[in-house]
Amino acid sequence: MTANQLYEQIKAKRSCLCVGLDTVLEKLPATLDGEQYPLFIFNREIIDATADCAVCYKPNTAFYECYGAWGWQQLEMTVGYIKEHYPEIMVIADAKRGDIGNTAARYAKAFFDNMPCDAVTLAPYMGRDSIAPFLEYKGKWAVVLGLTSNASAADFELDGDLYKKVIGTAMEWGTPDNMMFVAGATRPEMLAGIREICPDHFLLVPGVGAQGGSVAEVAKHGLNSKCGLLINSSRGIIYASSGSDFAGAAASAAGSLRQQMANIFE
Repeated sequence: MTANQLYEQIKAKRSCLCVGLDTVLEKLPATLDGEQYPLFIFNREIIDATADCAVCYKPNTAFYECYGAWGWQQLEMTVGYIKEHYPEIMVIADAKRGDIGNTAARYAKAFFDNMPCDAVTLAPYMGRDSIAPFLEYKGKWAVVLGLTSNASAADFELDGDLYKKVIGTAMEWGTPDNMMFVAGATRPEMLAGIREICPDHFLLVPGVGAQGGSVAEVAKHGLNSKCGLLINSSRGIIYASSGSDFAGAAASAAGSLRQQMANIFE
């Protein structure tokens, strides 16, 4: 998937919504009790309910890995379902891998060859060697952690504006067609500075919804000429209801965010 293909979908849907599939077994509605693959069934219903609004889905792999092979199987089923039924929608494996050499190459193989994801989130602390194997795959993306939305990002990322050095250096490794950066919505005023460094790259923006980020503020500081934003909401959409109406509630929550995003394109 190229940046232009992603932008065309954003324009068509008037949305830059990324739905985070951070699915927790204990939070699933009672109607799924006894199902063999409850994580997948829940995800499938969420996907079908939100696909008209979403341009991207982002399953966080930890929410599946914690259940062992059974959980990983449901992650594979989820990605496969998206690619079979909604092939135009980007899938980002939120894995935050960050190793080097043969290990990084094997991580790339896991998500790009064995599981048809479009992108993987990556930690760049170990440098270019931790990112380069992912950039060897045509049509795939490395999503590099830049400025994250958690409070303790201040421990390192904000120390001497280290996040700016990370983004500026990483840009030399890839292009706007195979690399994007994570930039948290909880610090929207800093997106303007990030845009000065990388005017053409997409930004994956977590923190809208449950973490308190604002679509309007993110757009104000982070838009570029081709939108350049994937604004993520996870809990605010997938857990909009804990009852049997969870899919309908998710559709409503996603639709509300899309309406806010549609204003970006006015």
